[in-house]
Amino acid sequence: MAVLMNVTRHHVVAQRAQAARGLLARMVGLLGRDALPAGEAMVFPWCNSIHTVGMRFPIDAIFVDQQWQVVSWRSGVRPWRVVWPVRGAWGVVEMAQGTLDRLGLKVGDQLHLAES
Repeated sequence: MAVLMNVTRHHVVAQRAQAARGLLARMVGLLGRDALPAGEAMVFPWCNSIHTVGMRFPIDAIFVDQQWQVVSWRSGVRPWRVVWPVRGAWGVVEMAQGTLDRLGLKVGDQLHLAES
């Protein structure tokens, strides 16, 4: 587990962030879950698009470049949707719906993943 920080705005984005590094973890992602609790996140490095096919709940998604700078975001991505490749994105952070509104995250914010 790791903590995801927004160093630009000096606050925690997710207290419990889990990186999906292996093939199985990337394929399964959030499938099979009934919800993603507030304060938790799933991080997909080497990924610039997402789908919510088979998911049971909407999510917020933050797209970052290799330096973890926010290049784009999508709020309230509902189940059975596709977010096509985002220009400049290297990774995606998936979080509970409403997280982006609560945090006031902006394009250009600098994130930091502090793995424990």
